[in-house]
Amino acid sequence: MIIDLFSPTIEWIKDDFKSNRIRFAVELLAWAISISCSITMALTVPTPPLLSLYPIWITGCTLYAWSSWTRKSFGMLANYLLLTTIDSIGLIRMLT
Repeated sequence: MIIDLFSPTIEWIKDDFKSNRIRFAVELLAWAISISCSITMALTVPTPPLLSLYPIWITGCTLYAWSSWTRKSFGMLANYLLLTTIDSIGLIRMLT
């Protein structure tokens, strides 16, 4: 049955929600930001609205970095801090 296939994943999501509801909500928001920015980029190439997208994307990466910190996940934290830094430099370069 298909539900049996996804049952462990559904339980894992429930456990994650119960363990830290705020982090769960923050990660869900960061995920929605990431997907929204990606869809916007895909729909608006070759001239995406980077001036609008960069601050939103940076916010999403910062939310993911905080979530990584609360999970004590060094790899994810390093990744999202680096992405936040790279994108912040890109935004600053665009504004100057």
